[in-house]
Amino acid sequence: MLDLEVVPERSLGNEQWEFALGMPLAQAVAILQKHCRIIKNVQVLYSEQSPLSHDLILNLTQDGIKLLFDAFNQRLKVIEVYDLTKVKLKYCGVHFNSQAIAPTIEQIDQSFGATHPGVYNSAEQLFHLNFRGLSFSFQLDSWTEAPKYEPNFAHGLASLQIPHGATVKRMYIYSGNSLQDTKAPMMPLSCFLGNVYAESVDVLRDGTGPSGLRLRLLAAGCGPGLLADAKMRVFERSVYFGDSCQDVLSMLGSPHKVFYKSEDKMKIHSPSPHKQVPSKCNDYFFNYFTLGVVSCDSLEKWSISLGVCNALGRPVCTLAALTVLACGSQKDLAGPGFQKNQVP
Repeated sequence: MLDLEVVPERSLGNEQWEFALGMPLAQAVAILQKHCRIIKNVQVLYSEQSPLSHDLILNLTQDGIKLLFDAFNQRLKVIEVYDLTKVKLKYCGVHFNSQAIAPTIEQIDQSFGATHPGVYNSAEQLFHLNFRGLSFSFQLDSWTEAPKYEPNFAHGLASLQIPHGATVKRMYIYSGNSLQDTKAPMMPLSCFLGNVYAESVDVLRDGTGPSGLRLRLLAAGCGPGLLADAKMRVFERSVYFGDSCQDVLSMLGSPHKVFYKSEDKMKIHSPSPHKQVPSKCNDYFFNYFTLGVVSCDSLEKWSISLGVCNALGRPVCTLAALTVLACGSQKDLAGPGFQKNQVP
C-alpha cells in the first residue's frame, strides 16, 4: 500500500517521487514506468471522438488514484483519490488516513483545521469540505438522512454541519479555490529536470503555404532570455523546411532520440514511385519529446520536414507531406502494467 504525503495546491507523493500539479503527461508516465513493480494496473482513459474536449486520465486502479491532465496542454490538472481504503495519506508528516485511522470528519478537522462549513450537493448525496487547493467529499451514512440536509430544510441551517462520523469518499488536489474552475498550472521548476519545454508552437506560412515552425520555449535556469519569473526563461526559436540538421541542432539542441527509417512507406504517394532508384541511405528523425516536435532529415538532401506531436489517439502528420509518424509520447504509454482504454 502506498504511503503518500498530501500537499494542498501542489502534489501527492513520497520521498522517491511525486505527482505535481502542472507536471507534463510524459513525466508522469515515466514515473509510473520506473516504479511499475509498486504501481501496477494503470489505465489510460481518453475520448477518441473529442480528444481535446475531455481530460486525459491515468487511473491507478490498484491504488485508487486518478491523475487528470488537461487535454490541450497535457499538464496535470487534478489529483483525485477516489478509494481511500487502498492508500495511506498524511499531511505535514502526520497520517489522517490509514488502516488504523479512519478519515472521518473529526479526523479531517483535527488534521486540517476546518474553519468553514461543508457544502451539501443533493445530486451526489455528498458533503464537500473545501480548502484552497484541497477538497474532501463525505458520504452520508444512509439515504434516509439526505432530506434534512436539503437547502430548504430549516432555512438552510442544517447544511452547515457535516454529520458526525461521516467519512471521506473522495479527495481532490487542485490549483486555486474552486475545483470546478481549476486549470492546469504552469509547470513547476522541479519538473524541468534540465529539459526545455514548448509553451506554444505556431506554423509559419508564406505565399506558397507552410514554411516552418516558431516555438516559444520554456527553460529553468539562468541565461539570456525574457524572465517569466526569477528562475524561468522564455525564448523563441524558428526552424524551416530545407534547414540542415546542423541548423536544427543549433536552434533546438540535441534531440532526445534519433530514429532511422528502415523503409519508406510513403514512396507510393510520390509522382512516379516505380521510377525511383532504391536509395542506399535511410531518412532519420530527430525526436524532441518535451517540445512535441519531430523533424525528418533526409541523408541525401540534408533537408527537413516538421511534425507536431498529436493528441492522444491521433496520428502525427508532417506539415510537408502529411506523413504519418510514430509519436514518442504515445509510444511511452505502452508498457508493463498499462492498459489502453478510451472513453466516449
